[in-house]
Amino acid sequence: MNLELFIPEITLAVFAVLVILLDLFVKQKAWLVKVSLSGLVIAGGVTAAMWGDDSTAIFNNMLAVDSFALFFKLLFAGIAFLVILASTDYIAKFARFQGEYYALILLSTLGMMLMAATADLISLYIALELTSISLYVLVGFLKDRKSTEASLKYLLLGAIASAVLLYGMALVFGFTGQTQLGAIAMSIQSMSLDNVLASPALLMGIVMLIAGFGFKIAAVPFQMWVPDVYEGAPTPVTAYLSVASKAAGFALILRVFYSAFGIPEWLSMNWGMIFAALAVISMIIGNVVAIPQTNIKRMLGYSSIAQAGYLMVGLATLGFASASSILGQSTILFFLASYALTNLGAFIAVIAISNKINSDDIADFTGMGKRAPLLALALTLCLISLIGMPPAAGFMAKFYIFSAAVQNDLLWLVVIAVLNSVISAYYYLRVVKVMWLGEAASEEKVPSSGAPRLALFLCCLGVLLLGIIPGLVMRLAEIAGNLFAF
Repeated sequence: MNLELFIPEITLAVFAVLVILLDLFVKQKAWLVKVSLSGLVIAGGVTAAMWGDDSTAIFNNMLAVDSFALFFKLLFAGIAFLVILASTDYIAKFARFQGEYYALILLSTLGMMLMAATADLISLYIALELTSISLYVLVGFLKDRKSTEASLKYLLLGAIASAVLLYGMALVFGFTGQTQLGAIAMSIQSMSLDNVLASPALLMGIVMLIAGFGFKIAAVPFQMWVPDVYEGAPTPVTAYLSVASKAAGFALILRVFYSAFGIPEWLSMNWGMIFAALAVISMIIGNVVAIPQTNIKRMLGYSSIAQAGYLMVGLATLGFASASSILGQSTILFFLASYALTNLGAFIAVIAISNKINSDDIADFTGMGKRAPLLALALTLCLISLIGMPPAAGFMAKFYIFSAAVQNDLLWLVVIAVLNSVISAYYYLRVVKVMWLGEAASEEKVPSSGAPRLALFLCCLGVLLLGIIPGLVMRLAEIAGNLFAF
């Protein structure tokens, strides 16, 4: 059964149970943080040790163990590690449920790792539901009106999206008779174009898969849950949702669409054009609606919709590129790594400031450059990165993904994306202006403990390193993406 290749996932499951048991018997809850972080470090270490090994499949070809899966497993472990570090001050708001909180973070990370490794529609759905159910609960952890409403809305809309996704999978299975992604690809390739067009089941199934995945990555028109869920959820959970859930969604899309629907060329170009259209709509709506927002969590929520649009430029490139090209995949992986560090850094700074001022309104961030200059500087760096300005990671991420699109005759899409990046500068720099040029309502400093400061430092360091010397991570992304070349 090759259980040794499943050790990262087993580790997270064991430590999630261990955290819940420790919560029952240990009075010093700081141990829960240490145990949770230890589990993530062990899982990440084992995953890193597998890098460079030959690709293989386990559990009757339902899960793949390759560089693509390992890249995302390391990314998810790193995101969860930073989120738990950032939560140590915020956790006081639901101190009675610390064990459940950390265990759910670990379980959702486990689900995301399985999502990145899935090679079969059945394992895909199981991994997706494990992740989603954990996130539904995490969103409602504050147990106030906003949090409860956000959790219920996320649950109901998520259930609809899962039903649509499941129906799409059923149509694909009904047309091809296969659930394994490689077998689906072979079945489609063995059919003539006339046979495929004679029955709309396959094309309808692909459209429904795009709709189901679109909900997970917060793409328009499947983004209606984002602003309310981002505002109502605990801020560390919002940070986790904005990067980990989005990265897991894109991992699934890359795996499914390139492995199962990458050939024939006419099919990949058609779903590539669908993603191009969704990219345009997501960028425009995300950026335009973010402009009037007064709550910074809602603003970052609409920002994440626009960022999904930029990422879908990479998916469109993937559809239009030749089957042997890895440019689309590698640029998306690099963008996701950069976005994870950038958005986590922004949210960690927001957590530290909001904890002190008890507000998420942008107006209440006035004068933070004087009250908390390091936090304001870190938030400024992350917002500049989200715009795509040098020397931050966001600049290199957009440069890579836009360059790949231009090379595949998608210049029109890149022009729209660049114009949207200019629009986004307005609402990002508005926060920077308020923090540095506004008069502070109080001279009181904004304290935070060592763990969140460490998480913020790591994020900002990563944002700078990926912006100045992106070569190493880009090379890892190329290795991970190369596994898909036919």
